[in-house]
Amino acid sequence: MIREGFWTEVFKLQGSVTPYIAGRLIAFTLFGACAYFFFDIFKIHNGLATAHYEYIGAVLALLLVMRTNAGYDRWYEARKLWGGIVNQSRNLAQIGLIYGPQDRKWREAYARWVAAFSRSCCHSLRDEKKYNEIAQLAETVGVEETRRLSDANHMPMYVVRRVGELLKEAVEKDDLDRFYFLQAEAERARLIDHLGGCERILKTPLAAAFSIKIRRFLFLYLLFLPIAIVDAAGMITPLIVFLVAYPLLALDQIGVELENPFSKSRLNHLPLDQISDNIRSNVLASLEDLEPLVPYAESPVVRPHVEKARPALVPSVEDYATIPIAPHPALES
Repeated sequence: MIREGFWTEVFKLQGSVTPYIAGRLIAFTLFGACAYFFFDIFKIHNGLATAHYEYIGAVLALLLVMRTNAGYDRWYEARKLWGGIVNQSRNLAQIGLIYGPQDRKWREAYARWVAAFSRSCCHSLRDEKKYNEIAQLAETVGVEETRRLSDANHMPMYVVRRVGELLKEAVEKDDLDRFYFLQAEAERARLIDHLGGCERILKTPLAAAFSIKIRRFLFLYLLFLPIAIVDAAGMITPLIVFLVAYPLLALDQIGVELENPFSKSRLNHLPLDQISDNIRSNVLASLEDLEPLVPYAESPVVRPHVEKARPALVPSVEDYATIPIAPHPALES
């Protein structure tokens, strides 16, 4: 989470909505210039007061902020759900690998299918179902199982079924205590719940009527803005239109971009690929055997030796008696 410098972000285009609204921004600015030249050439004075138009602009800005906040709530909720997927994937992997069978083949299959869940969720939320779109899963579960995943009705559910079958196999062979089996099943159920939350966000967009009304309001406001201010602004009318239109159009586009936090085509989409890769790396690393535990007593922390300060010597009463005292000059006189 490294935040770049002020000037870097001021002039940065990557991750900004400016390229997306550039066409609309130029169009409204040119319209403002045309309105100014029209009023200037024909010497027309509309006599409109700008104060009422400012009130309308404040209301429009509030509506745009409400829409942006609604989009950010969706983005942040999606990130929390994926945080849960990270935690539950690790928990589920540790339960099986620590308390489950010690058979190497079972452990590797279990870890790989647990690691495949997050990647399958990523592809499912992006509506990627063809083999060439999910080919990266072959590195985790193999080519043949990846082909089966591409043909499955719901990829994440196929993965959790595989995990469930491995847990069932272990508990039926008495290689996994039923208490830990129930714990693993609870973690598996939470994974499904988190996926359901992501699908709810994906399939429940913001109300279309709300978006349509705001954009119509925004269009009419920017259309009549140069007409309302041309008497007071004069030749700087296009500049004022530009400065007003830029933040309003940007807020509108930001609300659109935040609506779907999973799609790669959206700005600032969630880094699902990196999150899935981290889960896979963490889970597969758990397959490695740990070195024997070294007790603390055998490798304690060596602290540098610091000598204690010697206490100051305080003269005794007998020592004070032996100290010669010179007479004061005033007494000698």
